[in-house]
Amino acid sequence: MIGINVQENENIDKALKRFKKKYERSGILKEYKKRTFFLKPSIEKRMERIKAKRRAYKERMRDKN
Repeated sequence: MIGINVQENENIDKALKRFKKKYERSGILKEYKKRTFFLKPSIEKRMERIKAKRRAYKERMRDKN
């Protein structure tokens, strides 16, 4: 469970911003999205290959320029 200590006379917006930053860094949302649906291993591998191709293409284009 993530929590923050709100200091005396601290602005709520500032405390909320700290909470959001801590929440994003913890990776809870990423893990939640990963667990909400199931991908077959064969589809996962296919997705990884597609990502690798895109990454390689972008790198080639970056090196070309």
